[in-house]
Amino acid sequence: MDAQILQFHAALSQVATRVEDALSGLLPSPETKLGAAMRHAVLGGGKRLRAFVAVESAAIFRVPPGQALRTAAAVECVHAYSLVHDDLPCMDDDDVRRGRPTVHKAWDEATAVLAGDALQTLAFEIICAPQSGIDPRLQARLAWRLAQAAGALGMAGGQALDIAAESAAPLDLDHTTDLQALKTGALFGWAAESGAILGRSDPEPLRRYAAALGLAFQIRDDILDVEGDADEAGKRLRKDGERGKATFVSLLGLDGARRKAHELIVQAAEAVSPYGSAAGNLRLAAQFVYTREG
Repeated sequence: MDAQILQFHAALSQVATRVEDALSGLLPSPETKLGAAMRHAVLGGGKRLRAFVAVESAAIFRVPPGQALRTAAAVECVHAYSLVHDDLPCMDDDDVRRGRPTVHKAWDEATAVLAGDALQTLAFEIICAPQSGIDPRLQARLAWRLAQAAGALGMAGGQALDIAAESAAPLDLDHTTDLQALKTGALFGWAAESGAILGRSDPEPLRRYAAALGLAFQIRDDILDVEGDADEAGKRLRKDGERGKATFVSLLGLDGARRKAHELIVQAAEAVSPYGSAAGNLRLAAQFVYTREG
């Protein structure tokens, strides 16, 4: 394996371990049903790619590691909440996530709803806590931008469009791109720009990076939904085709989807070129998105 790829996987694993440890200390006790469900949703799985983007973007601006870890933990809480709710019978109706029973299967639907709600609010608590060491003005900006990324004009809005598309004519490429830029891309965008906010710098290059990365991530998801391995993915596959939903693969074909993903990876790398070697791991993260198997 290429030395740079080995370096990336080592860095990704290190961040995942640090974030897992941080989350373990920030989540409620497993002694309550709600606490146990929240921990089940967040701990013990996932690549922590959004957390990695948050940590690496902060490193560009020499942000104190403890502050970067806060944003990394927060974005993982929001991501986990979205998965818990997406898996519910009223949405995607999935039984398995990250190779384990989904929260509503391990407990019940009401507990899953509450666990998702509590994870979302915990994200803002993590950012805004007095002990975070973050300047209150930056805390306010981080919270404001996270609310935008997760809400009706971001991730939740994208999910609403996705649900609506199931009962309508398949979307065209432009509308599918817009939908996924919200559903998948918005949270990657916040993870990337959080480092610039903490570093009191212009977030625009990192926003461009994340926009390309998020779409490439979704395209790879669509490819894996067609030709991936369910055990490696840790979730049910082929469901988009079964529902007749428009995906990048159905619209572009497998080869066209791969070409589009590659174009986006190049765009992502170019977006962070002003940061030079400091953005090396972000460029490697883009390559990882293009080749990942789960």
